[in-house]
Amino acid sequence: MLSRKKKLEIPVYLFMGFLEAGKTTFIQETLEEDYFNDGERTLLFACEEGMEEYDEELLKRTNTTLVYVEDQEDFNTEFLTSKLLEHYPDRVIIEYNGMWTIDHMVEALEGTPLMIFQTIVSANAETFDLYMNNMRSLAVEMFKMAELVIINRCTKATPRATYRRSIKAVNRSVQVVFDSMVPGEDMGEEEEELPFDISGDEIHLEDDDYGVWFIDAMERPELYDGKTMVMKTRVFKAMRMPKGTFVPGRHAMTCCADDIQFIGYLCHTNHAKSSTIKSLKNKMWIILTAEVKVEYNEEYKDKGPVLYAKRIEAAEPPEEELVYF
Repeated sequence: MLSRKKKLEIPVYLFMGFLEAGKTTFIQETLEEDYFNDGERTLLFACEEGMEEYDEELLKRTNTTLVYVEDQEDFNTEFLTSKLLEHYPDRVIIEYNGMWTIDHMVEALEGTPLMIFQTIVSANAETFDLYMNNMRSLAVEMFKMAELVIINRCTKATPRATYRRSIKAVNRSVQVVFDSMVPGEDMGEEEEELPFDISGDEIHLEDDDYGVWFIDAMERPELYDGKTMVMKTRVFKAMRMPKGTFVPGRHAMTCCADDIQFIGYLCHTNHAKSSTIKSLKNKMWIILTAEVKVEYNEEYKDKGPVLYAKRIEAAEPPEEELVYF
């Protein structure tokens, strides 16, 4: 532990992503910003050497000390503490290796005065699918921690909506930004191509569309305010839930077979015209017809979609019970 009393906590700016995701470039751009280039001492741990090298003049100008860490085993509590005692930084930047586990990093930070202040994940649009298909668990763990995900090297053909849903499925509060590979090009807002029609007052979801709707309703709840949803869902009830409510939803695979979550929105049943409501049981499948209202709910700790059931009928399970993103 550092002995200097005024340094009870040292803020850590954590940058994560796979190789050639643009981490080094983004860190150097960050060091150029006024709020970083203020004369305070910065200690930078680089846990991989990519194609881009750090500019020595920039490091000197911004009072930044660069320390390379070659092996995951070397990134440990003792090593971090020794470097903090050697350099006494005002803040720390960690360029973490995307192939190293998050658990290892968390364990290494324990017992040090280092406190994660901000987490940013960089991703390369050209390799996004490759890593999500082959190293999904590592990618998902990074997305879970992130406050900001920057997907760079995008083109107009980049399926931004699909990538955003994949990330939002594991971290609902994260901000996702797309950066064009053409300097100065504004990617703008991509028009979401939904697999269902939202133009009418009543929206019918096919079984495969639930995941898309769930994420879209979370991001753009105003589109569904006052609309009536008709969809096949499963019932979740818990003792702590208010009387006359349940959560209709689906089980979703956000990472792998070991990371299946139930996703759904709160539903009130006080005005449902169905005898089925009296016999609702956990895990039973239903066809739910419900109006969506965007309102504050204590369960969400914020405003969000709340369902008001109009009709509930028992149903057979869909051919594919899991939702995928």
